[in-house]
Amino acid sequence: MKSLLIIVIFILVAGSVIYGQRMGGLRGGRGRGRLNWNSGRIPTNIQHRSPSAVTYYDNKDGAKIVKSSHFEFDYMLGRKITFFCMAIGIPRPEITWFKDGAELYQHRFFQVHEWTIGNDTVKSKMEIDPTTQKDAGYYECQADNQYAIDRRGFRTDYVMINY
Repeated sequence: MKSLLIIVIFILVAGSVIYGQRMGGLRGGRGRGRLNWNSGRIPTNIQHRSPSAVTYYDNKDGAKIVKSSHFEFDYMLGRKITFFCMAIGIPRPEITWFKDGAELYQHRFFQVHEWTIGNDTVKSKMEIDPTTQKDAGYYECQADNQYAIDRRGFRTDYVMINY
């Protein structure tokens, strides 16, 4: 009986910790879903994949990004930013570019160049030339086909050179 009471108390305490973490932390949370890695608590937002999710994300023909630019890039104002992604999959994936979560469309200083290789590979290069302060942010390339979606992210910021 005593061990059952201890188990029930543990479940209640663990549930309140999980709920507190999902609401931005128990004390002084900075944002929804953020975890404080220095608090000593084990993160609980690890999700286990269902069998249907495993067949989707781990599909042998699914889109996979196999080469991409470095994660972090600093640029000088007025110069060019270039990001690169290469993806494979059957059918050949399509690559879409995003900045701060919004899809990028053509404009005067933004260009995308794509090359196909065989039936299963696509290369994509995104360029912004010339750059401004507004071009700093978080960029992503997304490769997708009917079987899977894969993303890679790149953070960029401008550098000012003082003479």
